[in-house]
Parts: sequence; structure tokens; C-alpha cells
Amino acid sequence: MNRTRALAVLAASVALLAGCAQGGEVPARSAGSRPATASAPASSVPSPTGATPDGTLLVTDFGSDTVTFVDPARGPFASAEVGTAPYGLVVGADGRAWVATAEGVAVVDTGTRTRLALVPFRTATGPVTSGEYRGGGMGIALSPDGRRVYVGVNVPGGNGTLEVIDTTALRVVDRASVGRRPFDVDVSRDGSEVYATNHDSFDVTVVRADSLRTRRIEVAPYGTEGGLGSWLKPHYAAVSPADGKLLLPFEGERLVVVDPRTGRQEIRPMTANTHQHGVAVAPDGTLLTVGTGPIDPETDRGPSLTVREPDGSERVIPLDGPHEGVAVSADGGTAYVTGGFTRDGYWDGLTVVDLADGSTRRLPAGSRPLGIAVL
Repeated sequence: MNRTRALAVLAASVALLAGCAQGGEVPARSAGSRPATASAPASSVPSPTGATPDGTLLVTDFGSDTVTFVDPARGPFASAEVGTAPYGLVVGADGRAWVATAEGVAVVDTGTRTRLALVPFRTATGPVTSGEYRGGGMGIALSPDGRRVYVGVNVPGGNGTLEVIDTTALRVVDRASVGRRPFDVDVSRDGSEVYATNHDSFDVTVVRADSLRTRRIEVAPYGTEGGLGSWLKPHYAAVSPADGKLLLPFEGERLVVVDPRTGRQEIRPMTANTHQHGVAVAPDGTLLTVGTGPIDPETDRGPSLTVREPDGSERVIPLDGPHEGVAVSADGGTAYVTGGFTRDGYWDGLTVVDLADGSTRRLPAGSRPLGIAVL
């Protein structure tokens, strides 16, 4: 598509657009309060007795203060309060989920479906608010040995931080400066480096896990024209299981492959022609990328899930309505795509995608579900 035209369309209407462009303030509300839009677990799906079954989906309710447990066949069956506007989450081998909220990082026992603790941030983020520009935790990741959690903390109007949580002591033990709005955080396969993908500064911050020394790698295949008002920014990254490089999709047109040790980048073509957000990697190295919909409806395509095989071949599966995050089943056969979305147009559910035949079905799932993990 003509990106110059897309930028012109954006410049003419930036005050009306939300999501990838920098937006206005969201009114503050008291920490821990529950919005009226919060959805209760579906009464038609009884909560299981005992431990949570394997294969259950856990989603963050960005429109509320909970995480929701979802039976992938029937829908939501339980929730746990975690903190205002939960964004990303990660689950460890011990069954504890770490959830980035506006108030701190919540620790959830996924077996008993209860919150164990809330670890407050060291970084000052202003009043606790909800909405897409709220301060607080965004991307989050766990070290391979399970001893550290790394969370990207958004500071409205400025650069963010990467906070390091000791998973035994349940407290922040260190932090490093990163870029603006750290949508995503990933860890290298050996745990030696942490990668913060910073949406509003067009970059990835590489953080050494031992010293917290940082390096900035600009990732801007379309340039940085438009600044905070640009749509053409990085959102989420995945670490390639084959070689440890970072995979960052842009606009269903370009996959930027970044060597985090050298900063060298390779741009490979993509085929979906849609504004892309969430990513996940299947066990065999297949890359799954969520297309949220068009920037310019006259030239771009709608929401989709791109299934990119390790050889670079792609299938594009259309989706009904905007989506944000994606997770894949343990056997690599099913993708779960959340409908929460960081912008307007979100919905309270997820789409289940059969990766063999491309068939889809929608499932209710909490309140503006954003982050997702398979237990």
C-alpha cells in the first residue's frame, strides 16, 4: 500500500484516532475498583473442583481488574482479582502466573485460581488509571530458571523502565531504563539478555540480565515520520527458537529479523497487508501474527491471523473483528486469539483457530481480554 498516503490520512485525523497513536488522558479511579463493564464467569460452564485442568486458557481482563480462566471448548468458568487494567501475563513451570497491571505485578496460583501477592512497582507512574495509555505494567517475561520476572513499566509522557522481580522474595530488586510504552518483553533462550519492545520510540532495548547495561536498537522499517502519531511502530516481538533472533512484524508487509547482539536487521516480505500486533511461536517454529485491521480501509485488508511456516511460506486466516494477542496449544494445532485489542473496537471474547484447516469459532472470555496463556 502507499504508506505516504497512510501517513497523510493519519495526520488529518490523529486527534480522532486511538491505539497506536499517542492519546489523551484517562480519568483516574481508585486502585482495585471494578468497572461496571466487568463480566462475570459464564454460569453455563461450572467451575471445576480441585486444580485447574491442563489446557485451560488464562486471559487478562484489560477492561476490568481480573484474570479469567477459560475452558477452550465452552468458555469462562472462573476469575481472580489481580489489579487495575491487567495487560501482559506469563506463567511459570510452578503454575504461578505473573500479571502486569496498572498497580503492580500480581502473582496468581493458577491451580487454586487465587491471587497470592501484588508486587508494587518502584517506578512512579502517576495515578492508577485504566485505558490504553495508562501507566504501569505492559509486557512481561520470566527468566528460563524461573528466578526473575521482567516487566516493562509505562510512564505516561516519558520513557519506561524494565523492573526486575525476585520470584522468591516477591519484590522489585532492580530496574533499567528502556524506551516509551514497552508493549512487549522477551528473554533470550539462555537468559542472558532481556528485550523490551518500545512502541512509541520505534526501538528495542537490549538489557544484559547480569549488569542491566542497555543498548538501543532502532526498528523502524518505514522510518520514524509522524513520531508519536505514527501507526508504523513496533508492537510485539518473538524470539526465534532456531537462532535467537527477534521477529517483529509490520503491517502484514514486512517482517524485521533483528540480531540482538549486533543490531543487524533483515527485512522479509509478508502478505497479510493489515496492521499487526500480537505474535507467538509454535513449538515447530511457526510464527503466528495477529492482524488487527486496516490503517486505510481503501487499500488495506481486515483482521486476520498470519501463519508463517519456518520456510517463510504464509497462510492468512481471516478473523471477524479486531484482535490483539495470541497463544498456541501445546501440540501446535490450535491458536487462541484475544478480542480485547488496545484500541476501540474490542470485544469480550476470543477466536479459536484450527491451524490445520483454518476454521474458526468465537468464544466468550472475560472483559476486553488482552494477554493470554495456555496452562
